[in-house]
Amino acid sequence: MSSKVALDKDTKKRLDDFRSTVHKAAEDIVFKTFPNKVLELQKLIDSTYESSSPFHLSHAPKSTDTTVYPAPVPSSEPEPKKRKLESGDAVNGVTHTDAKHAKHPGKMVSNQHIVALHDQLKRECETLAELCDKVKLWINLSMPKIEDGDNFGVQIQEDCLSELHRSQESAYNLRDAARQDYLTRAKICSKVMKYPHLEDYQLALKEHDEKQLYVARQNLHDLRSIYAVLMDILHKNIEKIRSPKGNNSSSMY
Repeated sequence: MSSKVALDKDTKKRLDDFRSTVHKAAEDIVFKTFPNKVLELQKLIDSTYESSSPFHLSHAPKSTDTTVYPAPVPSSEPEPKKRKLESGDAVNGVTHTDAKHAKHPGKMVSNQHIVALHDQLKRECETLAELCDKVKLWINLSMPKIEDGDNFGVQIQEDCLSELHRSQESAYNLRDAARQDYLTRAKICSKVMKYPHLEDYQLALKEHDEKQLYVARQNLHDLRSIYAVLMDILHKNIEKIRSPKGNNSSSMY
């Protein structure tokens, strides 16, 4: 008969320490970080109605530049010999672009005000996704072994995991808003460069940037609501999350 394989004491102790660290970090997130993020984002949302806030719509007209600038003039100095580049390759970390052969040589600048808002929202989305990961790991490690009977607590844990997963997916989608904005804006800018005499394309660019300011403010509402809902569900079901095989007389919500 083959001998049973088991964890050695040192490995088991280190794994137990890991579980304890995960447990403490997750409870700190649920009872400290989530509530603080709700209050922090609500304060930020309240400030967006002040004209000094970067999220205020009054910044839209002055942040959009519809000017088509001349294409960058190539340097008269001889360029060092470089390897042959495919389109989009980079040399020394700088993307290689050749304005001389562009169909419509010219330059339009990005809206740096909107870029800054996207960067702020991306950081918030990345923070939310990371926090959800830590709480999901804790709940997964808190699940009891699979067996018949008394699985109500486990169902609550699974429902909480589903809500965390949905919140994480929402964070990923909001994180992708910047890419979608840049692509759409680039298409409008290409029209402005191709048809500079058509004023409607310039108006479309201004309207697009104003919409992005409005959407950015709405994204703050979405992030605040995600934190608030997560906090509410986890707080109401914390006993079953901690001890799913305990007293099952309490309701889920």
